[in-house]
This record gives sequence, structure tokens and C-alpha cells, in this order.
Amino acid sequence: MFLNRDPSARRSGTDNIFIKNLDKAIDNKALQDTFSAFGTVLSCKVAIDPSGHSKGYGFVQFDSTEAAQNSIDKLNGMLLNDKQVYVGPFLHRQERENFLGKTKFSNVFVKKISSSTTEEDLAKIFGEYGRTTSIVVMIDLDGKSKCFGFVNFENPDDAATAVQELNGKKMEDKEWYVGRAQKKTEREQELKTRFEQSITGTADKYQWVNLYLKNLDDSIGDEKLNELFSVFGTITSCNFSRQPRFGYHRQQLVPGMRLGGGPMPFFCSLCTTRPAPASWQW
Repeated sequence: MFLNRDPSARRSGTDNIFIKNLDKAIDNKALQDTFSAFGTVLSCKVAIDPSGHSKGYGFVQFDSTEAAQNSIDKLNGMLLNDKQVYVGPFLHRQERENFLGKTKFSNVFVKKISSSTTEEDLAKIFGEYGRTTSIVVMIDLDGKSKCFGFVNFENPDDAATAVQELNGKKMEDKEWYVGRAQKKTEREQELKTRFEQSITGTADKYQWVNLYLKNLDDSIGDEKLNELFSVFGTITSCNFSRQPRFGYHRQQLVPGMRLGGGPMPFFCSLCTTRPAPASWQW
């Protein structure tokens, strides 16, 4: 492998190109010899498996955008060792995922279908939007429908139209979900994003309903705290600690909430991850 010693230049991805469908006989040197005709090659690598055999794709980085684009223009779709290769700009993983989200698709995923819905039924419904090349309803080991399937269209525009028209439509009292069929990595990323958003939403929900109390008299316990604070709203949890003398309240605040007197002075403030300085004094 020919490698540029400057790591910042290699990792930037600038002027880096991706080559796939390479013949197994093409190694690093052969790849460098091919692309060096278009400019100075900073790094060159053919991906290999654990046994040392080529995976059929590789990467080349030039020292200029002009050289990289020239190699793409001249070699993309050409034959190398009697195999037609793809040569294009290198995209980082996030860029590839964003690109896939904007590209056309022909494979459609449909779920929440009735257990009695057959492939013939899907063919009739989706066939109204264009010619389909394959349709499958997934079944379990007992031969029963899993209530989801896939429909592949010949024309991507027809697939997009079917998604737009059928997604959310009720069929046999079931609301269908119809969308672009995703790869496993895309689904995992989407689920991860949803989970992170739900965590953030939960944190935001309780951000302003926790109260922190300190300097409590020894005679005050959970019952007394509930008695004092219940007049301001519904209490969902209460935690009192003797050492040191402080307590926590979680309240559903009500409009016009006012802080009134108590049997003894103590401090109350909105609760953060660590107790914040006192903002109210009773």
C-alpha cells in the first residue's frame, strides 16, 4: 500500500476517490500505476479480507481536485482487467446515509397488513401505481403471515407514488405503513435517533418540576412535606433524607402557584443535577 505520511491530508477525505468492482488480481501497486497517470497520488489502498485476498474495492487520494475529477471522468465505467469498474468521489458514512435518503428507490416496505392479505392482494393494490417486478408477504415457520412484506417496482417514480398514496391508508380496519425499504444499518440508526430524542424529551418534561429543599427541621418528614406542598399541585414523588437535612419534591406545577409561609425557615429552589443555590426563602 502506498501511503502519504501526512495524516491530516489522508483523513480529510479531500480529493479522495472510491473504486469498486475491481478484479481480484489488482493490488495496491497496480491501482497506483493506473491512477498515477492522472496526477500525484498521496495514498492508495485495495481493501483485503483477513486471508489477504482483495475485496474488490479500493481508495485513491490525489493532491488536487482536478486530478481526482479527471480520473473519475476518464475511468468510471471503463474496463480494468476485463471488468467494468465504478470510480467516484469518496463519501464518509454519514454523507452516504444522507445521499441514500435523497436517492430514488424501487423497493417498498409495507407493514400492518391483515393476516389474511396475500401476495395476490398486494399485487392488485400496488399494481395500480405501476409495474411491479416482485412481491412477497413474509411468513413465519408455521406458514402464517407476519403482517408485513415488500413490493419492488420497475420504475422508482411509481414506487414513490405508491408510498405517497398508500401510506396511512386503512385496509380492513388496519392503517398501513408504506415506505422505502431500508437497510439494516439505516433502521438501526433511525431507532437510535428516536431513542435519544425520547430521552431528551423525558429530561425536558421534568426539568422544571423538581424542587430541592434544605435546612429542614428535624421534625419534618415525608408526611409534613406532602402536607406543605400539596396545596400547590399534585405531588408525584417525595424523597426525604435525614443526613444531611434536605429533601426532594417532584410536583406538577399549576398556574398562579405562590409560595406561602411555613412553620420554620428553610430554602426551596428548582432542582438541577446538583442542588442549585437557594432562590426562595420561606
